[in-house]
Amino acid sequence: MLYYETALIGNSALPSTFDPPKIDEFLAELAAIQQTGSKRIALLGSRHVPITHQYLIELLAYALVLAGNRVLTSGATGVNAAVIRGAMRADPNLLTVILPQSLAKQPPESQEQLKQVMHLVEKPEYDDLSLAEASTLCNNEIVARCQQLVCFAFHDSQTLMVTCREAEEQRKIVTLFYFD
Repeated sequence: MLYYETALIGNSALPSTFDPPKIDEFLAELAAIQQTGSKRIALLGSRHVPITHQYLIELLAYALVLAGNRVLTSGATGVNAAVIRGAMRADPNLLTVILPQSLAKQPPESQEQLKQVMHLVEKPEYDDLSLAEASTLCNNEIVARCQQLVCFAFHDSQTLMVTCREAEEQRKIVTLFYFD
């Protein structure tokens, strides 16, 4: 992403700094926009989400899968559970869920839903880590596997903000929606 600062001089706004886009960045973004085939799209977000927002996220996941996209997410309540519901309803084969730890370490309310997922990746080697550390590693793997990241977060969602920055650094297409 390119950001420009402007300085007001008289009646005109002139760029005070101009960082022209690098040709490879420009071409990569152009190719991503023009791609019409299916994509690997990661949908991640906060656990603490109102039910009305969850329903909209579920519809988004459903539509993305119906369009032939492969959806990746993590396991938990909130956004990720909504993504799983929507993708499972459309085509369970196009959903991959990567857990931050083993299935047994997931919240009990999530385990039943996760047992239905065909492509479930557990990370028991992260069971001894804090959930924040395991989630960071999990999100890194999800970003590495996707072409595009759609994230639903609050401004103080540090783990998700870091994930979005890292995805941008890897030149992934990043769409970030804020709840607050």
